[in-house]
Amino acid sequence: MKNNYELVIIGAGPAGIATAIESYVLGMRDIVLLEKDENHNATIRKFYKDKKRVDKDWKGQKVELDGTIYFMDGTKESTLDFFDQLLDHESLELRTHTEVQKIVKQEGGFEVFIAGGSIHAKYVVVTIGRMGKPNKPDYKIPPSIKNQIHYTLDECGAGEKIMVVGGGDSAIEYAVDLCEKNEVSICYRRGTFRRANPTNQADIEKAVAGGCVRPLLNTEITELESESGKVKVLFSGGNTELFDRLVYAIGGTTPSGFLQSSGIQEEEGKPVHDENYQTNIPGLFVAGDITQESGGSIALGLNHGYAIANYIIRQMD
Repeated sequence: MKNNYELVIIGAGPAGIATAIESYVLGMRDIVLLEKDENHNATIRKFYKDKKRVDKDWKGQKVELDGTIYFMDGTKESTLDFFDQLLDHESLELRTHTEVQKIVKQEGGFEVFIAGGSIHAKYVVVTIGRMGKPNKPDYKIPPSIKNQIHYTLDECGAGEKIMVVGGGDSAIEYAVDLCEKNEVSICYRRGTFRRANPTNQADIEKAVAGGCVRPLLNTEITELESESGKVKVLFSGGNTELFDRLVYAIGGTTPSGFLQSSGIQEEEGKPVHDENYQTNIPGLFVAGDITQESGGSIALGLNHGYAIANYIIRQMD
């Protein structure tokens, strides 16, 4: 394998793939995408339910696409197919199962450290998603019930009593999906699901009205315990209840440790960058969800990639 590139992109989600495509279109060669999971778009694969609707104008944000990639509304499956086709380009190299440990600035470029070695590049773009590190609750999860606490639906079966924790789009989608074969409650610390998009708000209202999902609104969890093989949940009002398992959908966090080890400055938990998405380190950029500006919008992530590609090409002229 080569270890010298013009451009290294860390993370093969929408923003990372767009950066690679747009850079190639503009004339850059020697580009590599590094992805720690087994395939591109791991967040979509892990956290989107099957047949989930994927809109270009996510949560009603009207986004005009700037680059050459024409993205349109679809489903989880059609979106993954779309990115499969983009990556069919034989000149784009994708390395999966490759986790980056840190980035070190050197004269004339960067050294990107991975397990077993390093890669050198003139420019580096970090596009790792926040959901790669899902938020966990503040209270302790006893080891005895660890296998009954989840952040996706991968381990959920049928005929169980399950509580989903959260009030955003993912939480609602999990609850609605699970209630077809399980007894489901959704626990949210606020009184409404106003954070969710209109489609999901309508779905949860229908599920609640039909008795398929039991809402526990204005409710907070204070502690978890193990009891008779079940998860015992202690609520702030003093009530307790037993569940077979809990599914948390309370967002994700920026991987601050990685950013700090690479020298990227943060303010209020966000990486600092300029209008070209360049960080405090010249030649090192951030794009997509890690900027906390796209809010999960694929279209905005694509635009980030286009903007970065154009800026880098101008610097190379």
